[in-house]
Amino acid sequence: MPRSLDHLVLPTASLHTARDRLMQLGFTVAPAGRHPFGTENTCVYFADGTFIEPLATGDETQARLAADEGNVFVARDRQFRARNGDEGFSALVLATGDADGDHAGFVRAGISAGKRLDFSRPFTDASGNTDMASFRLAFAAGKNAPDSFFFTCQRVNAPKVGRSALQAHENGVRRIAGVIAVSEEPQASGEFLSAVAGTQTPVASGGQIELQLANATVQCVTPATFEQISGQAAPQSTGLRLAAIIFGVQALAAIETVLRNNAVGHERIGRRVIVPAVAGQGTVFIFEEIA
Repeated sequence: MPRSLDHLVLPTASLHTARDRLMQLGFTVAPAGRHPFGTENTCVYFADGTFIEPLATGDETQARLAADEGNVFVARDRQFRARNGDEGFSALVLATGDADGDHAGFVRAGISAGKRLDFSRPFTDASGNTDMASFRLAFAAGKNAPDSFFFTCQRVNAPKVGRSALQAHENGVRRIAGVIAVSEEPQASGEFLSAVAGTQTPVASGGQIELQLANATVQCVTPATFEQISGQAAPQSTGLRLAAIIFGVQALAAIETVLRNNAVGHERIGRRVIVPAVAGQGTVFIFEEIA
């Protein structure tokens, strides 16, 4: 069975900048959370359980030590920043009930990015209630693709706090509908993505492939195709690079109203609204209507 999308990681230099930008786009943003290894986040949660995770470095010394000790999450975040700056889209995360089994599978397939990671952090809801969230992660990375990584996330302990207020968004976004990645060789990248996602490898057509996850799609397209469908330049990279997030909205009119009211630059292309990447946003955001 194909895996489900869990969340997406968006490096940022400042959680304050990310929060302000996401609120301009009509998102409800959760209170900041701190990891035990020097990074921090301020997430946007959706009703289907998926979320986006703007990620910043809160404690440089702690983060550096964690990376030196083999923490893949921190090490890959630092690698991304060293190569691309502090703003971007670095990781696609898939849900799992067995991170140990995933790690073993990634090792057998020759795509493991390093040792598995267990950690816990406090989670605070919109009312200020706090509980502990615990996770187990297994990491994968494609060959010659230093600007993106992938991992499965097992939610070992789900915090017993309310998320409903955090999942309601002024812009009408209901879920993450898909992700677009770029590669000069979509077919080769598709083989790796299929191994991570648990899907069959699709055949490239018209400069792109598409994988169907349990709850979203992952497209891999050439840089030229990405520019055609988004109106934006593809991010520079060697190998596979995550390039855009597609959000499913109830009605395009809602997001367009929010963007106009907040003076956010955007473009309507067919049945989609495109918002270019800026500081705090990290990557191209695409909004499209879903049933």
